[in-house]
Amino acid sequence: MPNRLAHETSPYLLQHADNPVDWWPWSAEAFEEARRRDVPVLLSVGYSSCHWCHVMAHESFEDESTAALVNEHFVAVKVDREERPDVDAVYMEAVQAATGQGGWPMTVFLTPDAEPFYFGTYFPPEARHGMPSFSDVLDGVSRAWTERRDEVGEVAGKIVKDLSARSLAYGGDGVPGESELSQALLGLTRDYDATDGGFGGAPKFPPSMALEFLLRHHARTGAEGALQMAADTCEAMARGGIYDQLGGGFARYAVDRAWVVPHFEKMLYDNALLCRVYAHLWRATGSDLARRVALETADFMVRELRTPEGGFASALDADSDDGSGRHVEGAYYVWTPGQLAAVLGEDDARYAARYFGVTEEGTFEEGSSVLQLPQDAGVADAERIVSIRRRLLAAREERPRPGRDDKIVAAWNGLAIAALAETGALLDRPDLVDRATEAADLLVRIHLDDSARLARTSKDGHAGTNAGVLEDYADVAEGLLALASVTGEGVWLEFAGFLLDIVLDQFTAEGGALYDTAHDAEPLIRRPQDPTDNATPSGWTAAAGALLSYAAHTGSEAHRNAAEAALGVVKALGPRAPRFIGWGLAVAEALLDGPREIAVVGAPDDEGFRSLRRTALRAGSPGAVLAAGLPDGEEFPLLRDRPLVDGMATAYVCRHFVCDAPTTDPELLARKLGR
Repeated sequence: MPNRLAHETSPYLLQHADNPVDWWPWSAEAFEEARRRDVPVLLSVGYSSCHWCHVMAHESFEDESTAALVNEHFVAVKVDREERPDVDAVYMEAVQAATGQGGWPMTVFLTPDAEPFYFGTYFPPEARHGMPSFSDVLDGVSRAWTERRDEVGEVAGKIVKDLSARSLAYGGDGVPGESELSQALLGLTRDYDATDGGFGGAPKFPPSMALEFLLRHHARTGAEGALQMAADTCEAMARGGIYDQLGGGFARYAVDRAWVVPHFEKMLYDNALLCRVYAHLWRATGSDLARRVALETADFMVRELRTPEGGFASALDADSDDGSGRHVEGAYYVWTPGQLAAVLGEDDARYAARYFGVTEEGTFEEGSSVLQLPQDAGVADAERIVSIRRRLLAAREERPRPGRDDKIVAAWNGLAIAALAETGALLDRPDLVDRATEAADLLVRIHLDDSARLARTSKDGHAGTNAGVLEDYADVAEGLLALASVTGEGVWLEFAGFLLDIVLDQFTAEGGALYDTAHDAEPLIRRPQDPTDNATPSGWTAAAGALLSYAAHTGSEAHRNAAEAALGVVKALGPRAPRFIGWGLAVAEALLDGPREIAVVGAPDDEGFRSLRRTALRAGSPGAVLAAGLPDGEEFPLLRDRPLVDGMATAYVCRHFVCDAPTTDPELLARKLGR
């Protein structure tokens, strides 16, 4: 019999709807039930493409005897961290403070007042590797609750008190300047892996936000070292197994420092961020590799993540059926020499094995290999490789596919809109701009209510019940602002303004700091507030970036002041922890550069207008905003009082309250937008 999760919209929660565990969704009713029964709450947090979440579910939550233990002694609450990032953030902070590490699945035991007192992540069914069995943990926590209640209460109270004391006072102490950005660059240089690209050791994650900072720093200052780190990292990732050499798109991370073996789940946010990075790298260098990867990643998102409603699904699983009924990590993606031969024949299989680094012993598990592009593969026969890729991809399509999490997350769709709009505009793919526009339309129709409040998620065209958090408002605004510049449609600027007014009204703290949840959001044991990047830009610095762009478009002093106040955190943390505040550093680069305000006026069908607009789009000036349309057009404030010069399409460039002379010459415009 299905449990209470059967009526939820989250694919992750629905995966647990038939568990013998009597799960509740996160709700006041669940905690009221724990209070009525006088039992603790077992909080389990995960997400649909999490490998070890699936493992623990199969081992413990699908096991009748374990479920009976849970149901007798606890009220069990299941949370999709992607639907409730606020709940996840608060309790993950507690887990990390108590154990020194965190991750998913996250397992936390709470009092009926939602105060945590015992923590963990994955627990095995039998004790191993120094970890207690899940049954032993359940038994121990239950006995502690029954026999040592005062001690449990003291622990919970101390944890909540410690968490509440962790306030951030990083707003409003002045904006980051040349000194802080130079120190941040030096810090990244020290952490840089000169052999394999990226930063730090294994596991190695794509450093998307730091790469944006490096590209913007190069664009503003000409620092070749910054560009080299970005370009070499992008090439290493694109040649590695973390990149899908057949279908495009990036996996979540590599388990090794050389990017060879990925953790195979594919997330929308990674691919959106990296698509934009590679498009910007192409803009800076003209690299064929950057162009190819940007377009392949965009095409992957459209082909495999786009939903019938026009938005983009959250993720593809790491695991899939290996053909024998077993769900195995990476089964969809890996190859053996024998599998290559079965598809390609012996000669092409040997050639493909050498080109893609497929060996007899394998680079992954059970003799299989992850496809990559080794540096020593030699000069390739391009036509032969195209044929090999096509045949392997067709054969792979016949394998059981990884599961897809179909929910639409507002923030991640905002990132996808920005990536597809800019990639389409830069690389002459208007179809990608169309897909970005359709996703933006879905967010406005489904996620946005009459008071401009955002729903965090939707599925099958229906908005979920969870309120948007700061990153939703910030990233959707970022996407809409990029779309406005690319399409010349001012309505997207207008919608971005609605969202950013909510940020000013509902998320701003004293001194310019920002909270992750709105003032009127559901109260938790602590109000989450994190300025550092995780897998995506922090809501705090993403909001700063969108506020800055909106101010450049409109001249709004309130939005500019809020952006500058929020960037105080970058001044404080940038020199000390640049790897973890990369988006804030990228926004700081835009602030130091102006950002530049570009207006292009003329008739849309005029070749001179199109040439100036294309030049403006391809300028690398950090954070530059573009308004293009008819002279004195109503679409954008930047078009007001901008006449044609000698009856010709004209470009205007301003920054720091100073404007250059208007120009009708694309080459002169390009020089104005250079350093």
